[in-house]
Amino acid sequence: MITKRIIPCLDVKNGRVVKGVNFQGLNDVNSPVELAKYYSDNGADELVFYDITASAEGRRLFTDILCEVAKQIFIPLTVGGGINTVEDFDRVLKCGADKVSVNSGAIRNPNLIYEAAKRYGDQCVVISADVKRLDGEYRVFARGGRDDTGLEAISWIKRCVDMGAGEVVLNSIDTDGVKGGFDLEMLDAVCNAVNVPVIASGGAGGIDDFITLFKTLPKVDAGLAASIFHFGEVSIADLKARLAAEGIPMRLMHQ
Repeated sequence: MITKRIIPCLDVKNGRVVKGVNFQGLNDVNSPVELAKYYSDNGADELVFYDITASAEGRRLFTDILCEVAKQIFIPLTVGGGINTVEDFDRVLKCGADKVSVNSGAIRNPNLIYEAAKRYGDQCVVISADVKRLDGEYRVFARGGRDDTGLEAISWIKRCVDMGAGEVVLNSIDTDGVKGGFDLEMLDAVCNAVNVPVIASGGAGGIDDFITLFKTLPKVDAGLAASIFHFGEVSIADLKARLAAEGIPMRLMHQ
């Protein structure tokens, strides 16, 4: 059986890791380099690094911090924020990223996914979708959850995968930072629409939420979280031990 992945997420603003609720009210947490090393050493399967204001501020991603992070870790690194061109993919991959996550850039130019996948391979291209319920449908938001694109989320995600995205990160804005559990309904809809790995993001409040996620939706490949890890509420080692005890396949660190 393929093991499920546990992925901490570093939301980086002005060179610091921050965390908010429903994408609002950001609090300063730590240095991304220190946190990344900590997670890499303590059993995280992968790491996601988002420069969360790059798109909104219309600038390129902080590459100096990214290079430092990549040097410190020995697990796959996915990077996103301000990715608008194939050159942006190139720059981030040269800094040490293994995968590149694209959101607003793909909404502006869907062909970006096709071009990047053709050049670097599907496994390199991650479509990250910030999704919120609006008027009875799942709607895609851009620029860090600020702008309603009018796109229906399931058909948009399916289109991105058809163009070459090899992985989907589904960020539910409705559950982000609320710690009431993952958005199972939204995740189920996405898992049924695509045949690539789906990463659940937004809503983890504790270990039970991960158990519920993987038991309810066996098709989900990974659980991504930020604040419960950053603030020490849940350790990755404890989480994985509990998941393994529940019969959920995990990669455990050898003590």
